[in-house]
Parts: sequence; structure tokens; C-alpha cells
Amino acid sequence: MKTYSAKPSEVEKKWFIVDAEDVILGRMAAIIANRLRGKHKPMFTPHIDCGDHVIVINAEKVKLTGKKRDADKFYWHTGYPGGIKERSKGQILDGKHPERVVEKAVQRMMPEGPMGRKQFGNLRVYAGTEHPHVAQNPEVLDIASMNEKNKR
Repeated sequence: MKTYSAKPSEVEKKWFIVDAEDVILGRMAAIIANRLRGKHKPMFTPHIDCGDHVIVINAEKVKLTGKKRDADKFYWHTGYPGGIKERSKGQILDGKHPERVVEKAVQRMMPEGPMGRKQFGNLRVYAGTEHPHVAQNPEVLDIASMNEKNKR
């Protein structure tokens, strides 16, 4: 018996919408990363982009367990001597671009390399409830009801 390998023409991509309100960030990011890669499909092939498109709404209302809101930091360097900067996840969620916390969580669960970057491009994250992808007729992916631990 031969091993099945999907071809790009055989891949059927769907659109899913995820409501992040009161959902635990890490659990949600793991499920979204699997959907983006296509690992939930029986025809999964590592070198073909067979994942789906995912839209995340209400990213500003995502929950973090423990002290992660204050303890987890994002670091970057300005390029100048002594120019290391940091922000906590709480500061980012309360700030101007709260969707970046969800994007980083999902991005760090995706593989590095050209395929991972291409699959990560199928993720759209919005801080509020409105999104411009109504024409794609996205199916609802209810992460909160998958497991009782997924919701706070």
C-alpha cells in the first residue's frame, strides 16, 4: 500500500471563526495552530498547505491563567545601546493592539520556515466583534465548548 500524499489541487480550504471571549489563550492558540496547519484533516501532508483560514474575534477579551498577565513579558531591542524594551501581556491587552498577544501565541506554536509563515498568513485576528470576512461564510469553531478547561 502506498502512502497518500495530498496535491495542492486536492486541498479544500474552509473558513472558521473563533470567539476568544473568556477562552484560555494557550489552549485556544494550540487548537488554532492545528487548524492552520491542517493536522485535523486525514489528508494532512507536511509539505503542502492543507490548513484552513481562521478568524479570531474579541481578542481583547481573552483570558490568561495564573500571574501570566503581569509576569509574561515581550522583549525587543531598539538597536541602540541599552535599548532593550519590555511589555507585559496585560499592558498589550489593555493597549492599542490587543490582538498581537493572540497572534504571537499562535505564531510560536507554528513551525518556523517558509511553510509555517505561509500557513500563519491564513490567520486573521480582530480586537472587537466585527470583521470584514462575512462574504466567506465562516463556520463557527466553538473552542469554549470543546473542553470545560478551555473557558474561564
